[in-house]
Amino acid sequence: MDTVADMLTTLVNAQRVGKERAAVAHSRFKEQLARLLQQKGVVADVRVQSGPQSKLIITLKYEEGRPRVRQAIRLSKPGRRLYVKSDEIPWGTKSVSTFIISTSKGLMDEKGAREAGLGGELVCELRR
Repeated sequence: MDTVADMLTTLVNAQRVGKERAAVAHSRFKEQLARLLQQKGVVADVRVQSGPQSKLIITLKYEEGRPRVRQAIRLSKPGRRLYVKSDEIPWGTKSVSTFIISTSKGLMDEKGAREAGLGGELVCELRR
C-alpha cells in the first residue's frame, strides 16, 4: 500500500470535482510534502487535526476556477525505489511540471536540490 500515492490521488481527485478541502491520514512525511506543496503554491493551507487518528486537512487552491495540479505521478514506489544523483535530477519547467525529491536535508523541489548539490529519492512529478 502506497500512502503517498493515495494522498496525491486524493488531492488531484478533490480538485477535479471542485472541493474546497481534502483530508488524508497524517504522517510526518505527508505533512512535509503538503507543506512543500503549500510553499510551491499548489495548495492554500495545511493543518493537522489531532485525535485518535490524526488527519491532514489540506485546503485546495484554484487558479481562475481551474485546479492547480492536473496530474500527480508517483515515481518512486515501495516496490521499486528510484534514486538520483544531483547531476541526474530531471529538469522540470516552472509553468508545466515540478519534481519533488526526498534528500538528506528534507523534501525539496528539483531546483532546490540541484542548487544544494543533493540527490535523493525521486518522489513524484506534479503537472499543471
